[in-house]
Parts: sequence; C-alpha cells; structure tokens
Amino acid sequence: MTASSAPTAPAAASAADDPRRQLLLHWLAARPAGLALRADTLRPASADASFRRYFRVDAEGSGDATLIVMDAPPDKEDVERFCRIAQGLRDGGLSAPRVLALDRERGLVLLSDLGGTTYLDALLQARRQDRPARCDELMRDALQALVRLQGLRLELPSYDRERLQAEMDLFPQWYVQRHLQAELTPVERQGLRRVMDALLDNVLAQPVVPVHRDFHSRNLMVLQPGQECGNPGVLDFQDAVLGPVSYDLVSLLRDAYIEWPEQQQIDWAVRYWEIARAAGLAVDRDFGAFYRDFEWMGLQRQLKVLGIFARLNHRDGKAQYLQDLPLVLRYARGVASRYAEFAPLLRLLDRLHGVQHRDGYTF
Repeated sequence: MTASSAPTAPAAASAADDPRRQLLLHWLAARPAGLALRADTLRPASADASFRRYFRVDAEGSGDATLIVMDAPPDKEDVERFCRIAQGLRDGGLSAPRVLALDRERGLVLLSDLGGTTYLDALLQARRQDRPARCDELMRDALQALVRLQGLRLELPSYDRERLQAEMDLFPQWYVQRHLQAELTPVERQGLRRVMDALLDNVLAQPVVPVHRDFHSRNLMVLQPGQECGNPGVLDFQDAVLGPVSYDLVSLLRDAYIEWPEQQQIDWAVRYWEIARAAGLAVDRDFGAFYRDFEWMGLQRQLKVLGIFARLNHRDGKAQYLQDLPLVLRYARGVASRYAEFAPLLRLLDRLHGVQHRDGYTF
C-alpha cells in the first residue's frame, strides 16, 4: 500500500538467509540491460506494505549514479502490469520510473531512481521550518499531476462494487473483530450495511477516471530541478484502476500519514476542482456537491484503511501501522458526524471507543 524512504545502509541479512536477495545479486552480476552495477552496494531503498521490496544499487557508466531494483515474487506480484502502467504514466507526462530491465519469470525489475525524499519527508520538514509556501508549492504540483493522471487513457480494471465492498468488509473483520476484539450486534451489523450501501451508491455514481489508489505523501517523491517531468515522482501505481474521480484527491488531502487543517483541505480541494474543470474532467459543476462526494468517498477509503492497517499488524507483523490508526479514525468520525446517513456508523464507533453519543449533523 505504501512506499517510504528507508536507511541506505547495506542490508544486514546475508544472501544465504534471503534466497530472493541471492537471486537478485546473481541477476545484477549478469549485467541486466548491459549495465555495470555494483552488487556489493545493494541496500534497502524503501519499505512497502505489500510483498514487493525495493533496493538501491550504485551504477557505473549508465548516466545514473544509482538505480532501483524491485523484487516482486512472481507468485504474488504482477511485474508486467507494473511496467505497463509505468510506461503509460510516462507517456502521459508524469514522472514515473523508467523500466531499464525486466526479468518477468523471476519477478525482478531494474528502474531509474527518483531519489530518496518523499513528499512526506519534505512536507514535514517544511512544517517544522514554518514554510507554508513550500507545502503549498508541493501540493499544487501534486494536484496538477493528479489531473494529468485522470486525463490519461489507460487500460485498467474497473473499481467495481464488489471490489469496493470487499475493501470495506476489512473494517468489521480486521479492525472491529480482530483489533478491538469486539462483536457487532445484529442491529449494528444491519446499520453498517446501510452505511456501506449508501457509500457504494454514491461513489459508483461519480465520474470514472484512472485511479492510482494510493496517491499520497509516501508514494510521491520530491525530484531535483529538471529531473523527469518535474514534481512529483509517482510510485506504487501498480494497483491502478478505473474508478471514482474523487478517490485519489481524498488519498492526497486526507493522507493517513500527515494531517492538514480542514480549511487547508478545502482550499486545495477547490484548487483541484478548478484545475479539473479547466482540463475538461467531468467533476460536478457545483463545488458543494463535489465536496460532498469527496467526503463520502473518503469514508469508504477510511473504513478500508482501518481494516488494512489492523491486518498489517495482526497478520503481517507490521505494527508500525498502528500509530496511524488514530488519524484515520478521526477522518472517519468527522465525516460520520456530518451526515445523518452515517448515524449507525457513528453510534458504532462511539460504542467501540467509549464515546458518549450526541447527534449533531451538518447535512
């Protein structure tokens, strides 16, 4: 689900302890694409919530000082899909990695290096330094790139009702039952079903565009001046689909890893809406209606993310994602408290977290 910067020290595990790494070292030694790569410099480049791993390696005489190697076990990941989408993004003027070499049978890909500074790194630094203009600059670049992405013609699977429902089902299964060790009452189960049905009806009625699915600060890279097509570098796009126009905007503005004041979210949402309309995207002509769709789309995503982060901890042993649950929960509660349709969800969240329930809907 995410890619993030990681230390650049050599990996501690030896090749003998890691058969996939040994396979990767042999591949690099064979000079893929005729490139001279210093296999002894191989080190982790990012952490990922999937089965993929990324390594950085020094190169000699290739025009790039460093390159990225993606290790994607072929029984769990589709490297051809990754490469196809990467090329489609690059053809559309986005800064996606160049695919330099591919071993599809072993699930190994050699990529250009978009650097080690994520948007999250840069945005947090800018906030610490009290540089709001820098945050605004980066986010406006991301909004421009998002509109460009949404205008592309890419052959992608549909983000259909079944897939959207399966994502939300992670919430009761992994967050409620496994993480909180709680059981839904029959009334709560029926109420949650009504909420989910309302969300699905809304998001499936939205205009359909290419959707990255994780267009957020850990998957966007800060590039050097003149590098590629400019900010942001775009990573982790292999799960792209055709789906609701507001999905990626929610990922960006209601990021699970960095929180923005609601007024700032609205300001950037307005700027996106203006750019999208100017580009001919089929966003609602009324911003109020568009923002309502944005909020409802966000709630679908937040229910999914609560389930995914709980699953990453309990199934995959990645406890670091638990620290991000409170922010996602705040997003979900905020939307649930503003719309009467989501009263059953708000009551459920109140009960699960010991909050005294008080009605007070905005819409």
